[in-house]
Amino acid sequence: MKRTVNYACLLLVFVLTSFSGKKEKKINIVFIGDSITEGGALAHPKTEATPIYVAEILKHNKNINSVDISNKGFSGHTTVDFLPENNIDFPKVVQAADAFAQDKTAILLFSIMLGTNDSAIFGPNGAPVQAAQYKNNLNTVINTLIKKYPGARFVIQYPLWYSPNTHNNAGYMQEGLDRLNSYYSQIEALHAEYKLSDPGKIFLGEKAVYSFFEKNHKTLLKAENGKHGVFYLHPNAGGSEALAKFWAKGILKAIK
Repeated sequence: MKRTVNYACLLLVFVLTSFSGKKEKKINIVFIGDSITEGGALAHPKTEATPIYVAEILKHNKNINSVDISNKGFSGHTTVDFLPENNIDFPKVVQAADAFAQDKTAILLFSIMLGTNDSAIFGPNGAPVQAAQYKNNLNTVINTLIKKYPGARFVIQYPLWYSPNTHNNAGYMQEGLDRLNSYYSQIEALHAEYKLSDPGKIFLGEKAVYSFFEKNHKTLLKAENGKHGVFYLHPNAGGSEALAKFWAKGILKAIK
């Protein structure tokens, strides 16, 4: 008996198999940051920290097969704490990245949000970090990681707005907020430089995150008692989930 080959069916199977294969991405993300990344002000950081929500968003994306994360956010820390030569936070980042880098089938990505503590008037390590030094510090961290993980991608997330009366154990206030705003142009200048030196490796997060939290701070940031009244600095559980949506957008741009 002569068998009839259904070429239309074979073609459909081939297309679907090839297309789904292209869609299936594995992503390993190391999150670098301070208490906002860590989730230190949340009641349940192990389930409510922003990186947890980011992973859930990405897992539901049709183009992504699996997501693993490592949260290297440390309360009160600055870009100074992450500098390789200071041997404080950088070894922890490398330990996490080394574990992820063993899987050659996955995209290794670093999501970085630092600047809140750098901008303080006093308190955190190295504060106040002026704009040019902030850029240099980020540059040093990223350059060192690029050399160690040449296939990795990076997303520089913009730091959040905080209220100009913020003063806990550290002093931020309007001076700090002004300094934080000066970091935005430094982030963009750094990104522009990397587009020339390392194209396709460094991506920007969502700039609108600042105005979004400024507008919605009473519902999405935690009301905390400070030395100059109630201040707003850290996302609450709802804010952490909202922040994750901004971070995920930057990460999705980086893995396209």
